[in-house]
Amino acid sequence: MKLSAGIEQAIHSVTMMCGLSENGVLSAAALAEFHGVSTSYLLKHLQALSSRGILTTVPGPKGGYRLNRSPENISLLDIVLAVEGAEPAFRCKEIRQRGPNPLPKSTFVKPCGINAAMLRAEQAYRAELRNVTIADLITDLSATDDGSIMERGCRFLALHERKSTTKS
Repeated sequence: MKLSAGIEQAIHSVTMMCGLSENGVLSAAALAEFHGVSTSYLLKHLQALSSRGILTTVPGPKGGYRLNRSPENISLLDIVLAVEGAEPAFRCKEIRQRGPNPLPKSTFVKPCGINAAMLRAEQAYRAELRNVTIADLITDLSATDDGSIMERGCRFLALHERKSTTKS
């Protein structure tokens, strides 16, 4: 399974927003600068996260994005579904019923075994993503960081965080 680069960007952006103050927001341009990615590409994913209720969008010149939920209530699956959509990765087209000399549809009473196996794999993958929250990632980082990663993020937030007058 291949996920888009937008997944990585979205997860890192959501994690970065955990460091914002209560009324703080970050612009899409600031998030893109920090991660060294395209603003327009990241903006598409930030909008998807907003439409799914993961982020709040604050309009205006002092606007930007901030978390709409606590880090404990944002799973990796929430982010993947927001960016990639809810469709399963494998979509069976019943090709076993095509081609020359097809068998009657009544031959295929049971669902396709390949489809069933792929859906089970997807369920396991989604269950694992559902069990990991943004708070878990921050806890893991805190346990392994020598301080330099957190300090880099804090320095960046100090320069780029905007204070919004709109409350969450």
